[in-house]
Formats: sequence, structure tokens, C-alpha cells
Amino acid sequence: MIRRRAELLERARALPPLSAAELAVLTDFLHARTGMRFGETKRYYIDRRVADRMAETRLSSFADYHALLRSEPGEVERLINSFTINETYFYREEHQLSCLSQFILPEIIRSKQPGEKIRIWSVPCSSGEEPYSIAIWLLENWALVDAYNVEIVGSDIDTDIIAEALEADYGSRAVMRLSPELINSYFAPSANGRFRLIQDLRESVTFTPCNITDPASVARQGRFDVIFCRNLLIYFDAAARMRCMEHLFASLVPGGYVCLGHSESMARISERFITRRFPQAIVYQRPEEL
Repeated sequence: MIRRRAELLERARALPPLSAAELAVLTDFLHARTGMRFGETKRYYIDRRVADRMAETRLSSFADYHALLRSEPGEVERLINSFTINETYFYREEHQLSCLSQFILPEIIRSKQPGEKIRIWSVPCSSGEEPYSIAIWLLENWALVDAYNVEIVGSDIDTDIIAEALEADYGSRAVMRLSPELINSYFAPSANGRFRLIQDLRESVTFTPCNITDPASVARQGRFDVIFCRNLLIYFDAAARMRCMEHLFASLVPGGYVCLGHSESMARISERFITRRFPQAIVYQRPEEL
């Protein structure tokens, strides 16, 4: 395995960087399939990942690799996986979790009976820290968590990272915001100082692949009461952001909520949502149907 990795690295280093025309072809290809826009400022990042995939597929010209992408969906998936950014940790943007339990869920259950389903969607879910954080937070901070059928779904375009989320084995950085009490309650020691989420928590979240720019892929997830879509729109251009918000709007039940990242806003993206300003966070609500 070590020898093979060294051979792949050597093969990738021997490949020339993409020309300006090749870079444009590749970035247009990625944008059409993911909504993410990469450009010349990300050249090193792009060249390195494309070279890795070309080395893996034993292709020496970009023309041949582009032809492979057009004919092999599996390679498209592997290329997209290599470009996704999955930096996160437990209890990131904790203020939104507090808003969820103190304000959003109490509003939602006004129109639900005990035992009814509440669906919460985390997209992108990365390696699982965000949807699992929702599960832990509700167990710790929402007294009515057992009175309703809470379903948490985590989705991502990166199928490799979904596999990691299902495994739920984390390093110390991922749990750095959790108290020792929470770690002891919800994790078991794993190899090399890592932490494995206990089985009950692993089973509390359903993971699915989803491309948020594809309406059919989004529609397959069903409709939700709350959607956490954080730190994704910053990678999209304006047109892709608008498409995504249209898809999320359609994925919400009337009266449902969207939580964006702290540096993101619905301004200049969509006027269909109501801006709700709670003490802990600004969130966006699909209007109730009349």
C-alpha cells in the first residue's frame, strides 16, 4: 500500500499543470454538476486534485481524462469527492442549536401532536459532526425530545465522506468543543486516541447522498421542518445560490426554517423567505400557506 501510494504520488507530480483552456473546461464541468465555482485563484488546489485522479486512472493527458469523465459516472463521483471541503467539528455555531431548542422547535410543535414526526435535515453533513451534534443537543437541551418522532437526516454530495459519517470515528479536534461529560456520555474510546460515537447515536441519524443543485436529488429527500445548510453557499456563484434556495424552499413544509452559516445571508438570493430574528440567531422561514 505504501509503495503504491508513492508510485501514484510520483506519477501525479510528473503531470504538467492544466493549461488555461483545460482549466476552464474542468471548472465549467464541475460547476455544471455541483454549483461550485473554482477559478484561477484555486489553480494549485485544482491541479493537485486532477493530477491525483489522472495518476489513479493511469491517464497522461487531460483530453483523455475529460473523455473518461464524460463516459464514466463513477469517475465523476470520485473527482467531485476529491474537491469537496469537509472541515467541521461538533457543536459548531452552537448558538443556532440553542435557537433550535429554545425557539424554532417550540414554534413547530404548535401545529403538531405528541408522537408526530419532526424532520431535520443537515446538508451538507460532511463527516457527520453536524447532524450528530443536533442529536446530542436535543437529547441534552430539549425536554420534549422523546415526546415527538424526531428524524434527523444528513446528506452530502461526497459519498466518501458519508461513509466516514456512518463510521462516526473522530479525532480530538472534532470533539474539542464538547465537555468531558458529553464525551463520556456519547463516545467510546477508539484506537489512537480517537472517539467513536456510541451505537444509539449512530443509529439516530440517516445519511443519504444528495446534490443540492439537482432538483431531483433534493426532491428524493422529502420535506423537512428545519434545514441546516451552513457554509455551502460561499462556494457557489449567484445563479447556483438562487437555484439552491429554490430547492430548499420546496423541501420545507410551510412554516419550516432554514439555518445558514454565520457568514451567509438570504439577502440578494431569495425574497420568498421570511427573515426571523431570534436572540441567538437569524434564520429564514418559509411562509405558512393561507
